[in-house]
Amino acid sequence: MSFQTVTMTLLDGFLLNIELFAVTLVLSLPLGLVVSFGTMSRFKPLSLLVRLYVYIMRSTPLMLQLAVVFYLPGIVFGPGHSLGRMGAAVLAFVLNYAAYFSEIFRGGIQGVPAGQREAGQVLGMTKTQIFFKVTLLQVVKRILAPMGNEVITLVKDTSLANTIANKEIIMMAKEYSAKGLIWPLFSTAIFFLVFVGALTLLFGWAEKKLDYFR
Repeated sequence: MSFQTVTMTLLDGFLLNIELFAVTLVLSLPLGLVVSFGTMSRFKPLSLLVRLYVYIMRSTPLMLQLAVVFYLPGIVFGPGHSLGRMGAAVLAFVLNYAAYFSEIFRGGIQGVPAGQREAGQVLGMTKTQIFFKVTLLQVVKRILAPMGNEVITLVKDTSLANTIANKEIIMMAKEYSAKGLIWPLFSTAIFFLVFVGALTLLFGWAEKKLDYFR
C-alpha cells in the first residue's frame, strides 16, 4: 500500500477529529458559560443541581460517558433509538467539556474585584452593561491560559471517539497496524503535533493582543 494512499486515509480520519473538536468547542463554550451562572446562582436548588452535574462530569472518565450516551438509549428505549456514533460522541464531549469550561468561567468571573462592579453601579450602568463592558473583558484575559490548556486537551481527547467505533485517525491507523503496517500508528502524532502547534501559536497571539490589564 502506497505512502500517499495511507496518508490520505489518515487525513480523512483526522478530519473527523477536527469536526468533533470544532462542534464541541462551538457548543460547549456557551453552555459552559450558562452552567457557570448556574453554579453561582443564589437559588440553592438550582446551584446544587448544576454543581452535581459538574461533579459527575469531572469525576467520571470521558470514555465511560461516551459508552453511556451511546448505549443507554438503546437499553432504555430498545433497539433503533441510538443517537448514532457521531451524535453520541458530540453529546458526550459537549456535556463533559461544558462542565470543565464552566469552572474556568466561574473562576474568571469571581476573580474580578467586586469594587469594579460596584463602581459601574455608581456610574448608573445596568447589570448587563457592567458584565459586558467591565467584567467580561477582564474575564477573557484571566481565563485565556487555562482555556487554552483545555482546548488543547480536547484536540487529543477526540481520539477517544474510537471507543464507540467512530473512524477517527487513531482507529484508522490501528486498522493498518492489524495488517502489519505499523508506521501509520506512529505517524498520527504528526497530525496532532501540527494542529496543536497551530493552536498554541494562536493562543500565544491572543494573549499578546488581550494584554490590556497588568
